[in-house]
Amino acid sequence: MTNRIQQTFESLKGKGEKALIPYIMAGDPSLEVTESLVLALAEGGADLIELGVPFSDPIADGPVIQQAAERALQSGTTLQRIFSTVRSLRTKTQVPLIFMAYYNTILAMGLEQFCTTAVSAGVDGLIVPDLPPEESDALYQAMRGAGGPVIIFLLAPTSTSQRRIEVIKRTHGFIYYVSLTGITGAQLTDLTQVKKNVQAIQKKSKKPVAVGFGISTPEQAHNVAQFADGVIIGSALVRTIAEQHQDPTFLSNIKNLTDNFKSALR
Repeated sequence: MTNRIQQTFESLKGKGEKALIPYIMAGDPSLEVTESLVLALAEGGADLIELGVPFSDPIADGPVIQQAAERALQSGTTLQRIFSTVRSLRTKTQVPLIFMAYYNTILAMGLEQFCTTAVSAGVDGLIVPDLPPEESDALYQAMRGAGGPVIIFLLAPTSTSQRRIEVIKRTHGFIYYVSLTGITGAQLTDLTQVKKNVQAIQKKSKKPVAVGFGISTPEQAHNVAQFADGVIIGSALVRTIAEQHQDPTFLSNIKNLTDNFKSALR
């Protein structure tokens, strides 16, 4: 089954373009704003959009995204309400939507229930940062039973060759390469090793590789796009949302920022 993620990467490849994948925290500052943000990002040229599902004890997130999760939880954001937001968005846009959720959130809802709800709402992909691929069988079976969404696994600079093989085999949509050892929002300074690792993955797999963590400027995005199939922008965007969401021109600023990043990938 080809879903919107695969179709998007195939279409971009045909045009010789790279994917821009912004990340925002669902519910920060509110789910109503999240819906408007997704539409602004899509208008600005986002090819796929990651929606963070707020969780009280994240392991991969730096202070910027942790604070966004806290604000989202305080605003009453729940998994069910995020699904409702996605249902509403699906009447307005077909941009691929990927949930980034910690495994406890999914377990609390129940694997089958989560997967069937995700499919009916229109979620295309799922990233679970604290679920190793070798422990993902139960979720994978539930996903298959529901007919999607696809599971996207992460690889890091510290991943062994065995882990790389496992991720290449199990991931669908694209491979998420974490550019540095550490948390989101850290600074990415040296691309030499990132490029080497991404090219090593590309040699073993035909699946697209998108790079995330530490990319905060259009210039950095441009440099990463020279070798990666997609670029993920998280903390830089989440920080802008936190600083500007009360500004009347906020949504057009986000759209322009997205456009700047997308232009840098062309």
